[in-house]
Amino acid sequence: MNELIENLLKLQSLASDKTAAAGMGKQIEAVRLALPAPVLLHYDRLVARGKKGLAGVRNQVCTGCHMQVSRSTVMTLMRGDDIQICDSCGRYLYLLPELPAVAVVKKTPAAAKKRKAQKESGAKESGVLVQVA
Repeated sequence: MNELIENLLKLQSLASDKTAAAGMGKQIEAVRLALPAPVLLHYDRLVARGKKGLAGVRNQVCTGCHMQVSRSTVMTLMRGDDIQICDSCGRYLYLLPELPAVAVVKKTPAAAKKRKAQKESGAKESGVLVQVA
């Protein structure tokens, strides 16, 4: 199934580049022939409505419609057993790589007292560092 999603992504990227689409007609046709008819028909219906045919899933959210995707859908995508369609927007789904987590530094009461003392003394306030985990 990963090959099917890869072909759909390739078709979407080739078709979205309008300047290169004229010269890539043979490549587009080759990719279209590699796709099953029902999948291609559904993709074409989405494109005819002005939507993209595929949407990535990040943090259990469809990036096409920004609605939450069920956990079972995400697990099926992780296994690569079957293709999945978003229940909300109807786009074909694929997994996007997770973004690195960002650690937020909490301000402590002692730090607040120190900043208040610095303000009163006329010193400039220093920034708070954020670390990427």
